[in-house]
Amino acid sequence: MSGDSSDHAPTGASSTRGATTGTEPAVDAPEGGKDGDPPARCPYCGRPFRRVRYERLHRGRAHPARLSDRERAALERARRAESKTMRRVRLYAVGAVVVIYFGLLIVAAFVV
Repeated sequence: MSGDSSDHAPTGASSTRGATTGTEPAVDAPEGGKDGDPPARCPYCGRPFRRVRYERLHRGRAHPARLSDRERAALERARRAESKTMRRVRLYAVGAVVVIYFGLLIVAAFVV
């Protein structure tokens, strides 16, 4: 094996998935329906998202002046759900730090 096969980019539709142009961030949105569209796409900039909730949060952050009252209400619901999720993640992180700290403390007590 010469190793030159790793220098070639893969061909086909999967090589363009998540590709970006310019300053657009990489997005790994799964293919949705029959035509391969992602589950949610921003109506203002066309950016694809994995979930509708992510698209609503994006619209609130990137396009706040363009939102209608209905979109603002959907954004607030998405923010509430996101804050609950982030609170849970923070609690798990604090719990993991406490467990690691006391685990190392017990190990140090037996070693010393």
